[in-house]
Amino acid sequence: MAKAEEVGVPRGRWRSGRRRRGGKPMTAAMEMPTEGTEGGRGLGTRGRRSKSAMVGTGTTGRSLRLPNIAVTTLQSLVMRCPVTNIRGAEQMNDEDDSISKMKAAEEALEEKTKQKPSFELSGKLAAETNRFRGVTLLFNEPPEARKPDIKWRLYVFKNGEVLNEPLYIHRQSCYLFGRERRVADIPTDHPSCSKQHAVIQFRQVEKEQPDGLISKQIRPYVMDLGSTNKTFVNDSPIEPQRYYELREKDTIKFGNSSREYVLLHENSVQ
Repeated sequence: MAKAEEVGVPRGRWRSGRRRRGGKPMTAAMEMPTEGTEGGRGLGTRGRRSKSAMVGTGTTGRSLRLPNIAVTTLQSLVMRCPVTNIRGAEQMNDEDDSISKMKAAEEALEEKTKQKPSFELSGKLAAETNRFRGVTLLFNEPPEARKPDIKWRLYVFKNGEVLNEPLYIHRQSCYLFGRERRVADIPTDHPSCSKQHAVIQFRQVEKEQPDGLISKQIRPYVMDLGSTNKTFVNDSPIEPQRYYELREKDTIKFGNSSREYVLLHENSVQ
């Protein structure tokens, strides 16, 4: 105790844990560092650095101690924010690029559609699109083309005699006659016949009944395709590129061939 008296320290002050600076006792504010102190350091009982961070409280001059887990969370949030912002910006840029690409593709498609050529059957374009087995067809079926609902047949005669079995022509809506076997449904090999000579087309048409009512019927028609030696119905030549309605027991001839094709159906009286 004699040493304490030499430096002017009153007795009993050492027991309270207080020290003197310049001969004055330290207050609580002097003992605890505030927000502006160096590194926010505090003095422990053994002179070591405090294990928790200190945050200033404002006018009181005191500091609050935050747990280490709170400090770590704050640091991680601060560190993650720029990365998150960068990733968000990258995603927005990717979305903008995708939208721009989609718009560019749509514009290119619209421009291509505007510049698309017309494929209507006319001129050379029609000739190129109306090809079958490498042969340009001279005929296109009309919109009213239908398969017949009656089993029509062609009986072939030569010099008054029936040749082979009849030709059944009810399985499709049209039949092409000619020397070009690659496209002809019924070949006509006589030299006077054209490669694509004529066609029999079944069409759905409106017919007036005896009672005055209108009904739709599927009827057979024949058309000459501009042949050199013509097509004959009942020994009369027909004009090319025109439909002529056929009736039961009509006789058709192609060119100078002696073969005759007689039109009948399953209910015909022979």
